[in-house]
Amino acid sequence: MSKALPLSVAVLLTGLALVPVACSKHNDSAEKPAKSSDPMAILSYAQGYQAGAQIPAELSIDQLANGMRDSQAHKDPIYSEAEIKKAAEQYQKTLQEKAANQGKSNEKFLADNAKKPEIKTTASGLQYQILKEGTGKTPTAQSTVKVNYEGKLVDGTVFDSSFARKEPVELPLGSTIPGWIEGLPLIKEGGSMMLYVPAKLGYGEQSVGSIPANSVLIFKIELISVK
Repeated sequence: MSKALPLSVAVLLTGLALVPVACSKHNDSAEKPAKSSDPMAILSYAQGYQAGAQIPAELSIDQLANGMRDSQAHKDPIYSEAEIKKAAEQYQKTLQEKAANQGKSNEKFLADNAKKPEIKTTASGLQYQILKEGTGKTPTAQSTVKVNYEGKLVDGTVFDSSFARKEPVELPLGSTIPGWIEGLPLIKEGGSMMLYVPAKLGYGEQSVGSIPANSVLIFKIELISVK
């Protein structure tokens, strides 16, 4: 009989709250799998793709696949519950240490960034710089916006870029992170800006994809249109 994973591990795998701003790191140089016309192959790939966006980047895809195969075959897990619990506790401790260090370095970045004359700071702590004034509509939280953007961390790591994909994104502004909901209404259609989003206005204390917990998110955003 196969056994269910302890709750602590299940939370690690499924407890991530993603928001609609795409944040997965793209690697177009990696070899892509061969396409298939088999409906189940297509659906299997789609399921795996969706699941992959919601698991910590540190997890081994190979070991994840091994666990899924054993579970589907109704085999006993190769690790005991005690071993799994210990690993989960060690992993959680590592995450907490990383988050604490990340928080300190990001607080320093924001403090230094706020001193620059071109940077403005709102009451919530959001920092921004207007690169180009727009002349069209001003978005609200109820608007659907079409944008080009690049998101990166304070160390310069780019975690997502519609510029690189050469494909603007259209999405409901109200379904994005709080930093976007507050920041985008500061420009009009045709405008562009830099947003420096504190963790509390981004993904907070959770890691999302390649974004560590407590990360400041830096966005360059071009507002193409507002609906």
